[in-house]
Amino acid sequence: MSSHRSAVRPSRPSGATTTAAAAALLMLPLAQPAAAQAQQWPAKPIRFIMPFVPGGGTDFVGRLISPRLSETLGQQVVVENRGGAGGNIGVEIAAKSDPDGYTMVLGTIGNIAVNPALYGKLAVDPLRDLTPVSQTSAVLNVLVVHPSLPVKSVKDIIALAKKNPGKLTYGSSGMGAADHLAGELFNRLVGTELVHVPYKGGGPAMADLVGGNITLSFATMVSVIPHWKSGRLRPIAFTLPERTPLFPDIPTIGESGVPGFSITNWYGVFFPAKTPRPIIDRMNAAVNAALKVPDIVERHHQAGIIPVGTTPEAFDKFIRAETARFSKLVKEAGLKVE
Repeated sequence: MSSHRSAVRPSRPSGATTTAAAAALLMLPLAQPAAAQAQQWPAKPIRFIMPFVPGGGTDFVGRLISPRLSETLGQQVVVENRGGAGGNIGVEIAAKSDPDGYTMVLGTIGNIAVNPALYGKLAVDPLRDLTPVSQTSAVLNVLVVHPSLPVKSVKDIIALAKKNPGKLTYGSSGMGAADHLAGELFNRLVGTELVHVPYKGGGPAMADLVGGNITLSFATMVSVIPHWKSGRLRPIAFTLPERTPLFPDIPTIGESGVPGFSITNWYGVFFPAKTPRPIIDRMNAAVNAALKVPDIVERHHQAGIIPVGTTPEAFDKFIRAETARFSKLVKEAGLKVE
C-alpha cells in the first residue's frame, strides 16, 4: 500500500487582503512626507492670527505669549490682526489655511462657540474646520460706564434704563462676542432695552466709550484698566458667576440684583483641521509652558485675565459644551445676524 504525503502549500491571500496590502503600500509615500514634515516643524515663521483689531483682549494675550513661543520653538511667531465680522474673518482665514502648522488663530467664546448659531451662514464650522490646541485664558469682563452717567450700581443702571427705554447704548467688540452676549442676557433678564453698538474690536469700542459716544460696555478688563485708573471710566460689576480675588471690591452682576447672570469669556489657540498630531502636541506644550512663566502670569493678572493651559482633548470637550450652551441662549433670545 503506497502512502501519499500531502505537501503543505502556503495559502494565497484573498482578494480583500491583497487590495488592503496594496492600498497600504500606496499610502506609504503620502504618510512619510507628513511624518517628516512634523519632525522638521517649525522650519519657518508661524502666523498667529488675532481675529480682532489691535487694542482688545485677544491682541493683548497674543502679543504677550508670542515672543515666548518664538523662543521655545526656534522660529518667529508673527502676530497678524485680521478683524471684522465678529471675529469670523480671522477664523475663516485660519480654517482655510494649509494644515501644516504655520497658521494658527486665537479663537474666542464669540467666534468659536457663539457665531455658528448667531449667523445665518458661515463659510466655516469651527468644530469641523479647526483643531483645538489649548485654552489660553479665562477673561474677566466688567460692566463699565462713562463717568458722566449718574449711576454707581447695577440697580442704578436698571432704573435709568427703564426710565429711558432705548436711550442707553452699549458697545461691543463685535456681534456674538462675549460683551455683546452679556448685554443681550442683561436685557433679557431685567427687561431693559439697552441698544447694541458693535465694533471691530474692543479697542475701538473703548475709544468711543471714553469719548462719550456710547453709554456703557461689558468689556474685557484689559481694555478697561488704563481708563479706570485715569478716572475716565467707572467699573460697576463683573459678568462672572462669583467675585474674583484679583479685584475683590468689585461685585458681580448676579449678586447686584440680576440672579442667574453669568458670562465667562475665554480665548484659545487653534490650528486648521487635519494638522498633524505631533505638531499640535509641540504647540500645546509651548503654549502651556508660556502660560506658566511668572512674568506672563503676573501681566495676565494685572490685565484681569487668568492664564489657563489645557490638553487639546479637554479644550475640545469644553468648546463643545460652550457651543451647545450658547446656541440655546442665542435661540431663546431670538438673536440672528444674516
